[in-house]
Amino acid sequence: MFLQFLLIIGGVVLVLWGADRLTDGAVALAERMKMPQIVIGLTIVAIGTSAPELCVSLVSALKGTPDLAVGNVVGSNIFNTLLIVGVAAMVAPMTILPSTVRRDLPVAVVASFTLAVMVLADGDLSRLDAILLLVGFLLFMWGTLHGAKGITDNGETMTKDYSLLKSVLLLLVGLAGLVVGSNIFVNGATAVAQQLGVSEAVIGLTIVAGGTSLPELATSVVAARKGNSGIAIGNVLGSNVMNVLLILGAAGVICPMQVLGITAIDFALLAGSALLLWLFCYTKLTVARWEGAVLTAIFMAYMAWLVAAAIQAS
Repeated sequence: MFLQFLLIIGGVVLVLWGADRLTDGAVALAERMKMPQIVIGLTIVAIGTSAPELCVSLVSALKGTPDLAVGNVVGSNIFNTLLIVGVAAMVAPMTILPSTVRRDLPVAVVASFTLAVMVLADGDLSRLDAILLLVGFLLFMWGTLHGAKGITDNGETMTKDYSLLKSVLLLLVGLAGLVVGSNIFVNGATAVAQQLGVSEAVIGLTIVAGGTSLPELATSVVAARKGNSGIAIGNVLGSNVMNVLLILGAAGVICPMQVLGITAIDFALLAGSALLLWLFCYTKLTVARWEGAVLTAIFMAYMAWLVAAAIQAS
C-alpha cells in the first residue's frame, strides 16, 4: 500500500510538470501558427490531455469492464466541468469568447445529453450508438477548424517567444509527462481502491476519472494562472466532447458495452453540469470567481454522495 501511495504522489508531480511544459508550448505554437488559443485548446491540447481517458476506456472495454470505461468518461467530464473550471475560475476569472458560447459549449451539452439518452434508454452502448458518436466527433472537428478563421483571442498574448522547434518539443514533452504521470497515478490509485473493495463503477467515477483528468486540471489551472483563458476553457470543452464522442465512440465500435453500475443521477449530473457551465458563460461571457466556487461546491457534494453510497453498499 505504501508503494502505491508513492506512485500516486510521483504521478501527480509528473503531471504538474508536464502541464507547465504543455501550456508554454501550446500558447507559443498558437501564436506562431496565427491560430486562436481557443482552437489550440479545443484540438491539440484537448487530444493530448484526453489520451489517458482513451487508453483507460479502450483497455477497460476490451477487458470486459464497461462500467469502468463509461464511468471513467462520465466521471472525467463531471470532474472537468465542475472542479477544473471551478478551480481555474477561482484562480483567475475566465474570459469566454462569443464563438465558444455559440458553438463549443452547446456541442458539449448536446454530447452529454446524447450519451445519457443512449445509455439510459436500454442500458447499453451499441455499435450503432458508437458510430453515431464518432460521426458527431468528425463534425465537431470540422466545425472547429472551419470556424477558426476570424476568431481573435480577446487580447490574450503568449507568455514566451519560443522558436517553432522549441514550441513543438515542449508540446510533445509536456504531453508525454501528462500521459505517463496519469498512468502511474491511475495504476497506484486503482490498486489502493481495489484493496479497499470499491466497485468498478465507483472506481471509474472517482479515482480513475480524477486520475485521467489530472492533465486537464493541471493544464487549465496553469493556463488560467498565466492569463490564457482560451487554452484553459478550450482544453476542458475539447476534452469533454472528445471523451464522449471520440473515446466512447471508438471503444463502443470495437466492443459494444452493457452499462450497469452508472446511475441516472450520474448521467443527470453529467448533462446538468454542462448546461450550468453554458448558462454561467452565457450571462457575461465570463466565469467569475463566485461561479467557480459554486461549480466546485457541487462537485464536492457529488463526491461526498458517491463515497457515502459506496460505504453504505459495502
